[in-house]
Amino acid sequence: MCEEFEAAVETATGQLIAHWQALAAREVPVTPQCAPGSLRTALPSAAPEQPESLGEMLADTWKFVVPGLTHWQHPAFLGYFPTNNSPASVLAEFVTAGLGVQGMMWSTSPAATELEQVVTDWLAQALGLPEAFRHSSGRGGGVIQDSASSAVLVATAAALHRASQGRWRAAGTEGRYRMYCTERAHSSVFKGCRIAGLGEPQLIATLPGTGRMDPDALGARIDSDRKDGFVPALVVATVGTTDTCAVDPVPDIGRRCRQEDVWLHVDAAYAGSAALCPEYRHLHDGIDLADSYAVNAHKWMRTGTPCDVLWTSDSAALTDAMSIAPAYLRNAATDSGRVVDFRDWQVPLGRPMRALKLWYVMRAHGVQGLREAIRHDIGLADRLARLITAEPGFHLEVHELGLVIFRRDTDEDTRDLISRLQTDPTLLCTPATVGGRPAVRAAFGSPYADADTVRYVWERIRTHAQDPEQLSACGV
Repeated sequence: MCEEFEAAVETATGQLIAHWQALAAREVPVTPQCAPGSLRTALPSAAPEQPESLGEMLADTWKFVVPGLTHWQHPAFLGYFPTNNSPASVLAEFVTAGLGVQGMMWSTSPAATELEQVVTDWLAQALGLPEAFRHSSGRGGGVIQDSASSAVLVATAAALHRASQGRWRAAGTEGRYRMYCTERAHSSVFKGCRIAGLGEPQLIATLPGTGRMDPDALGARIDSDRKDGFVPALVVATVGTTDTCAVDPVPDIGRRCRQEDVWLHVDAAYAGSAALCPEYRHLHDGIDLADSYAVNAHKWMRTGTPCDVLWTSDSAALTDAMSIAPAYLRNAATDSGRVVDFRDWQVPLGRPMRALKLWYVMRAHGVQGLREAIRHDIGLADRLARLITAEPGFHLEVHELGLVIFRRDTDEDTRDLISRLQTDPTLLCTPATVGGRPAVRAAFGSPYADADTVRYVWERIRTHAQDPEQLSACGV
């Protein structure tokens, strides 16, 4: 079995390297050209009765599965905020899977827990986060979640625990507690609000033409809710909204939350990574007023999904909210109070060794290498924005970090461009709405994208916009 495994790993390594090279050369499409159900009909309807070889499985993966994938690492994948990867991340995933660690508590894998404490402190320092967010402070710390969705749900639990002084653990939400965000908040905020039993969040108006939360409107809504007998529990501010990369005024929001003793969670899933670069450190203005903060390392730090890092400055509120300790989870280390049990920092009980991946990436690239990658992507967005600005019939709507949003002269022309782009497998952009008008959204982040990618993408967009008859000549 070991010999077969060794041979299969060698084969898989060669296949992955060839795949990465094909992506970099744009030799494969971004999106698959397959009909719904095509894979299901291609595979057997029942599992095999007898064992099959690892080699057969690899061959079938590349024959049946890979051709039906959307390639998020493709240089012309511009459709959503990036989901990155790198050889260091892949290697760490391989080692992590092989070690098979279950790191729910310090006692079940001490090194897994302590490595996560170290690496989240490393990243907090690299991002310029307040000392209170680090394990070394003794008050707060970081934990690697699977997603920003889990991060906001965990923050909601901590906020409810604080707002109710622990009552909600037994009594539930009782229809008393309120969460606040804007309509631009990520869908995970709305989902987390429902799962936590709060219903729909209270929507706060945005400052005209900005997409940014209006702090005065927030204050007025909190005051109104208190008068009506509700308990304001949580505000979710966003640093880099999904639609236009808008940044809520965290300093003003944070001051209001401190005055009202309301938990402030900052969702910086995409844009937060840019704060690795000193010139974008302003994105963290006011973070010292936040109770929790989350960034997706798997978006812009060359780290494979899932890897969301959630920090809190009040770990006691979080663990008091989440901890359940039956006899089978009791142990001397936990009872001593000297260790962290990450099972109390997340929704599931079990957890893989999540830190190795981020540890490998930070060491393989160095903080400077991650900064250079972010600056590179922002530079590519700058190139595209300049091309759009210089082209008659096109209008640049948003240009923030690696995100570019644009439209044509008329809404009809924009919708027509969107429709044509959606049939083109060689690049992927997504529709957007800005100021009530349709637009095209493109976000850079592939590790294989370069200046030639921008040229290629722009020529494809111009071809779709100018003459559909030219598409056949361009390979569509």
